[in-house]
Amino acid sequence: MTPAGRRIAEAAEELFYGRGITAVGVDLIAEHSGVTKRTLYNQFGSKDHLVEVYLAERDRRWRSAVLAAVDTTGTPAEAVTAPFEALRSWSAANPRGCAFLNALAELPDPAHPAHRVAAGQKLWLRDLFEELATAADHPRPDELATRLLVLHEGAVATQPLALDTLAATTALARALVRADPPLPPSAPEP
Repeated sequence: MTPAGRRIAEAAEELFYGRGITAVGVDLIAEHSGVTKRTLYNQFGSKDHLVEVYLAERDRRWRSAVLAAVDTTGTPAEAVTAPFEALRSWSAANPRGCAFLNALAELPDPAHPAHRVAAGQKLWLRDLFEELATAADHPRPDELATRLLVLHEGAVATQPLALDTLAATTALARALVRADPPLPPSAPEP
């Protein structure tokens, strides 16, 4: 990406996240990034593609934060709830809630490229929960993954409230993991 492209992408992220995707036009993005509309269109082709780039970059950073949190856990069972820990630090820097939920609300058409990025982020997290639950030898990793995703998204959706819903959902997630204890290790075959 050119320096102008990076400025456009940075301005778009600030504006889309802060004001909403549909409330922000290309004129405002061009003005905030110090480029012409022509440069914006030369770099990204359309506002839809710029929204897609914005969400894809946030998704990349979010996945990195989650995987880093998973890597710091001591046991496979702790790893299952690591995305909740990642959310704690992520939320501190993102007070307007989840950019992906916001995008899904603003862009309901499943064919929109940015909608696909936002939906993909949610499905990735659900698949990660299942992968982590499987690694922890959980008896029903698919069920647990869906339940954890619902709890996680509840924490995300209620983030702007003056309640500590993240602490509550993290405790509930840990209780869910403990409520369905992992299967005992298999005995080695003789």
